[in-house]
Amino acid sequence: MTLPRYRDPAAPVPDRVRDLLGRMTLTEKVGQVNQRMYGWHAYERAAGGHRLTEAFRAEVAAFGGMGALYGLQRADAWSGVGFADGLDAVDGAAMAARVQRHVRETTRLGIPVLLVEEMPHGHQALDGTVLPVNLSVGATWDPELYAQAAAAAGAELRSRGAHVALVSALDLVRDPRWGRAEECFGEDPYLAARLTEALVEGAREAGVGVVLKHFAGQGATVGGRNSAATELGARELHEIHLVAARAGVAAGASGVMAAYNEFDGLPCVASRYLLTEVLRERWGFDGLVMADGGAIDRLVRLTDDPVTAGALALDAGCDLSLWDACFPRLAEAVERGLLSEEALDTAVARVLTAKFRLGLFDEDPPGPDPDGAGARDAAPGRDRGPDAPEVPSVAARAWDAGDVGERIARASITLLAHDGAVLPLSPSAGRIAVIGPNADSVEQQIGDYTAPQRPGSGVTVLQGVRAAVAPGTEVVHARGCELVGDDRGGLPEAVAAAAGASVAVLVLGGSSARSRTTAFDDNGAAVAGSGAAPGMTCGEGVDLADVSLPAGQRALLDAVAATGTPVVVVLVQGRPHALPDLRDRAGAVLSAWYPGPRGGRAVADVLFGVHEPRGRLPVSVPRSSAQLPVFHNGKDHRYRGYVDESHQPRHAFGHGLAYTDVEYGTPRLSASRVAADAPDLTCRVAVRNTGDRAAVETVQLYLRRLSGGSSWPRVRELRGFVRLSLAPGERAEAVFAVGRDTLSSLDRDLAWVVEPGTVALGTGPASDRTLEARLDITAPSR
Repeated sequence: MTLPRYRDPAAPVPDRVRDLLGRMTLTEKVGQVNQRMYGWHAYERAAGGHRLTEAFRAEVAAFGGMGALYGLQRADAWSGVGFADGLDAVDGAAMAARVQRHVRETTRLGIPVLLVEEMPHGHQALDGTVLPVNLSVGATWDPELYAQAAAAAGAELRSRGAHVALVSALDLVRDPRWGRAEECFGEDPYLAARLTEALVEGAREAGVGVVLKHFAGQGATVGGRNSAATELGARELHEIHLVAARAGVAAGASGVMAAYNEFDGLPCVASRYLLTEVLRERWGFDGLVMADGGAIDRLVRLTDDPVTAGALALDAGCDLSLWDACFPRLAEAVERGLLSEEALDTAVARVLTAKFRLGLFDEDPPGPDPDGAGARDAAPGRDRGPDAPEVPSVAARAWDAGDVGERIARASITLLAHDGAVLPLSPSAGRIAVIGPNADSVEQQIGDYTAPQRPGSGVTVLQGVRAAVAPGTEVVHARGCELVGDDRGGLPEAVAAAAGASVAVLVLGGSSARSRTTAFDDNGAAVAGSGAAPGMTCGEGVDLADVSLPAGQRALLDAVAATGTPVVVVLVQGRPHALPDLRDRAGAVLSAWYPGPRGGRAVADVLFGVHEPRGRLPVSVPRSSAQLPVFHNGKDHRYRGYVDESHQPRHAFGHGLAYTDVEYGTPRLSASRVAADAPDLTCRVAVRNTGDRAAVETVQLYLRRLSGGSSWPRVRELRGFVRLSLAPGERAEAVFAVGRDTLSSLDRDLAWVVEPGTVALGTGPASDRTLEARLDITAPSR
């Protein structure tokens, strides 16, 4: 029997898509652009395991198939899924196989389902490895390390039968009051672009497609207010907020997710300018555009009609819905003349193309399901070809992902301030006091959007310190205060612990830990205020007007410092909290961001000098909320500052100290003048470790336009970074290739070009500590 063309794995993907599309009814087409079911509603616990629900079977039958199923294995407080009723790694693989089997066997065309999972910092599923949050990844300034983490997390996801990972990568921390700051790689577009590339490349190595979110500008909402308005011009959008998306698309991302926020009066999911003109026509992107959860339904406020709202989003360039009630009615939109069937075909073709590219049609069909309820079937196999990378076994990938997560945690820990004496700690310190609301909580160091953890898993900072000390060294603990509020009842115990210690490690910061008592919006965001998100100080929906540390934590710091015991402050946080000058109260200050389950061991390794501090700030740390925004690459209008407070950050973007001293020379350019059409040269800078300990130094390259260009220049722009490992006394050179990408800027037509003028190329250890060399860029030679 001759197979249909779409079933022929040797046929080109466009031919297979065309053949399949030509066989589909209008109802089947609408089914392929829908992703309205929560995955945890597709199964239920039954005798001996789990089984498909009648709701899932009805959804498949209603549309003759299913485009995508979101979050089959998602587990968290919002979904209500936990160990009692959810899917572990083996059950998850079996249920994924059961979903595919049902759809293939009960529908006319047997089109497989795209299984879509959240991978915010590891697969958000039971027993999924939790990685440090993206802000922690940003602090590593290490794309190679992150690519390994993305590959390990992707292998976990793929081993459980899923195909697509949803990952926040495109948002920037332009205002740290925004609760989703932890999901960003930082405030800078260049750094975010390099890490986005690493994410896409690592996941692709594991055979997983990535949908990048959120497109676009969501990190620029006014006042740091979640899902609120943005006031972006087109130039700011392209210069800052589209850079990472452009890099991710070029690296091979499978899709982007249209954000909730608006641009120029229209929500992104309805913006033809963003989704078609920029993404498709200018960048040549041929992947998927997915709506954020319920975003299409929000358009009903504009259209007064869900059918028209669905047509508006699809016509703008959205291909795949998420949890909405509008896209299921697209057949009605076609019948009413609100949408052409050709436009619908275009979206369907993109969904089918993604399925063919990811190999769904060529996976080995799942085996028989003898009892239909709970047998632990093998995960669906895949003919990946002789040169494709192997997907690790469940046991192997769990170890690999956890190990690379711990390496990220260590690499991200940033030494913000140091008196040169208190660190590193001695394992034989006599007595160490570990104090604070974040000292002994795995839950508070793993960030938002994490699945429930097995009891006893992970390593807290207190546990990490206890494991690191020598026999005979006593480690005492006191909580001191609550995470939020101004409760001071624990201060006497904390003071007593610190007073008799050689050093006090004070673990402060925030928490994004959700609980069953947290109130949630219909899209899963925590509802802040009035105690609806108890204990949360960060996370989606948890925006702060004041990013200072809570009053109780500040009082604890003052009380412990007043004992005279040397103090080391460790900030476990998901956003940069505003910091006062702590030199009179703390000998050292470190930021650990949310370092993941094993973060306590990583913190201890740096505290005791087992590993040198090498993190660099991916964000600027403000002095107070009153001075926000405070990012490093604003427009250069030579502002003189406030009367009552400095407008400069407490710690600048790129800042990070070591336990040694590193000396920088002046950058040397291979040419002082280049033509705009032939701008290739090199920039070299000598770096020397003048101390007696090893250092891992991140040498940064910034561009500053002095004259020329199509628009007003920025204060500085990150354009490169190189990591050097330096032994005590060692001297090395950081070498930067300077070409079009380094020197380009947006012209009047919003195209990236090298424009004539004079620029300064600066190198140094942070954005506020650079030495510069001038470069003249002349008009094209021809």
